[in-house]
Amino acid sequence: MIAELVAAVAVAGGASVVYLAAAARVIKQYERGVLFRLGRLRGEPRMPGLTLVIPVVDRLHKVNMQIVTLPVPAQEGITRDNVTVRVDAVVYFRVVDASSALIKVEDYRFAVSQMAQTSLRSIIGKSDLDDLLSNREKLNEGLELMIDSPAVGWGVQIDRVEIKDVSLPDTMKRSMARQAEADRERRARIINADAELQASKKLAEAAQQMADTPTALQLRLLQTVMAVSAEKNSTLVLPIPVELLHFLERGNREPGPPPGREQGTPSDNGDRPAAQQRPAPAEPLEAVETTEAVPLPDPLLGLDAAPDPATAPPERT
Repeated sequence: MIAELVAAVAVAGGASVVYLAAAARVIKQYERGVLFRLGRLRGEPRMPGLTLVIPVVDRLHKVNMQIVTLPVPAQEGITRDNVTVRVDAVVYFRVVDASSALIKVEDYRFAVSQMAQTSLRSIIGKSDLDDLLSNREKLNEGLELMIDSPAVGWGVQIDRVEIKDVSLPDTMKRSMARQAEADRERRARIINADAELQASKKLAEAAQQMADTPTALQLRLLQTVMAVSAEKNSTLVLPIPVELLHFLERGNREPGPPPGREQGTPSDNGDRPAAQQRPAPAEPLEAVETTEAVPLPDPLLGLDAAPDPATAPPERT
């Protein structure tokens, strides 16, 4: 009798262990358990931890509550300004209602993917090429609203939508490259023209200053000579001031006895007797207009050359 009782207890214990093993379920922290009993939804989703179900009668479905990264295949479309582009994107979403995600839609992942592709095609047709290239934040917000509107009823929340890449035809890329090059060349020319304008103003001021102070032109000339002389592979032609030439010419023409008529040398008429000396024929007096020698200005130094009495032509009357 005791042996039969022990055997019954052992059998009952074994059956309990088997039942617990079949009925025990473990739900992870990032999951929620949706229980169906005989095909009907039973209560709220089960929370993480150990939970028990009735074997054969209950079915427990685990739903992942993590954020899902869903890549959207590249979609080809025509923009509003008639440019063919290929655009791909990525969608970040998560399940907020596990029961609705299982009951209201067959496969919420596939549904979100198809909705994202359709919305992406629609947003391409409503946008210009410049918006796709430079104004992506606004397009991302509009695409998120288009996907999130039907997904709310499925128990899915769209966290973020990002446009990853915009592929353009090769001809369009070359056209955009030429446009960018032309724009940069235009800006470079404007900058050069502005620099020339500023330089001309400064040169005009410098020229006015040198005109008021002629010595500054000489100093500038010497600075230019020094700058050129630093290069060993150039030939320098240095202009000499006209005043220096006049000074040297005056030094060479100092007063002295004329050549060929030194002391003791008889002249043509002096050594002859008075009777043999032939008087020079008298020339008739003519009225000759008197002219004055005008000094020429120095083009290099900007100075008026002083008249040289030694080189000035004599006046005739």
